[in-house]
Amino acid sequence: VQLQASGGGLVQAGGSLRLSCAASGLTFTNYRMGWFRQAPGKEREFVAGISWSGSGTAYAGPLKGRFTISRDNAKSTVYLQMISLKSEDTAVYYCAAAYGRLWLGPPSRDEYNYWGQGTLVTVSS
Repeated sequence: VQLQASGGGLVQAGGSLRLSCAASGLTFTNYRMGWFRQAPGKEREFVAGISWSGSGTAYAGPLKGRFTISRDNAKSTVYLQMISLKSEDTAVYYCAAAYGRLWLGPPSRDEYNYWGQGTLVTVSS
């Protein structure tokens, strides 16, 4: 199983980025997907989650309205659209896959079976 995250980079405050995470080696529609991030010196934190169909989504409270998670099951890819970026959004962003279709909200962190390698987002002020 591989989760290949991409799309990170350097962006000015107020700018936008779209991260992608391409999954392979698994049946994508059997997995709920999530994005997490880890800033320097901080613990990894939940950013957003999405159900297997895309009909259910969840966000970390402060990020709702600026970040949008989506997925394309035909491409086995999950996305994270980020707008109005702030310096505090600077982090390594990780995608993750949690087995199972039941959606009762975002899975807990320890439910995720697979993790990508991360993509660095740097927001300059």
